[in-house]
Amino acid sequence: MLEKMDAFFAARLGGYDVHMMKEIDGAEEFYPYTASLLPAERGANVLDLGCGTGLELEFYFERNAQAFVTGIDLSREMLSACAAKLKDRNLELVCASYFDVPLGTGRFDAAVSVESLHHFTAAEKLRLYKRLRNALKENGYFVLTDYFAQSDEAEQLGFRELERLRNEQKLKENVLYHFDTPLTAEHEAEILKNAGFRDVKLMKNWKATCTLLARR
Repeated sequence: MLEKMDAFFAARLGGYDVHMMKEIDGAEEFYPYTASLLPAERGANVLDLGCGTGLELEFYFERNAQAFVTGIDLSREMLSACAAKLKDRNLELVCASYFDVPLGTGRFDAAVSVESLHHFTAAEKLRLYKRLRNALKENGYFVLTDYFAQSDEAEQLGFRELERLRNEQKLKENVLYHFDTPLTAEHEAEILKNAGFRDVKLMKNWKATCTLLARR
């Protein structure tokens, strides 16, 4: 049975950090690498989509202790763990879907998301990325480190299987359930460009996980 997204992560909180760091290919490299791409300037304002327990933020605050970060996540339990780890930092945590939270205009120097956005369709991402681009300052940028499908066929298979499970389990369409439906990195880059981002670059990859950097 598919689990609701927030319930899925809440149930796995106890071993989440160890699982992510030790069992995901390249995680011990891509978390600090992602953080290294975020602004080093004192007082930088950064948005984290799907911040979870704050793994990338631990590395970022080591590099820039004076940054201001807004983290959005569906799981209240994960946000509590993040707050406990980073209690002395400039951190605002929002428990909600980042598809619903107003992001503002020209507010952030950069945005980041790590291993969170591989659950959504191209249409959902396009709407989000348009809002995200608008929320960035003129020279702002978005760092996306995520799990990507390795072929068009694998991408399509994921969405077909999700549709089959939704129909089989009679799940509501407007509720987020946990199931991986990664796009290819090429399709992700196309969506970012269609949302208005320029100079979208593949920065580095660790097997199925890649880091993309998209400038406003």
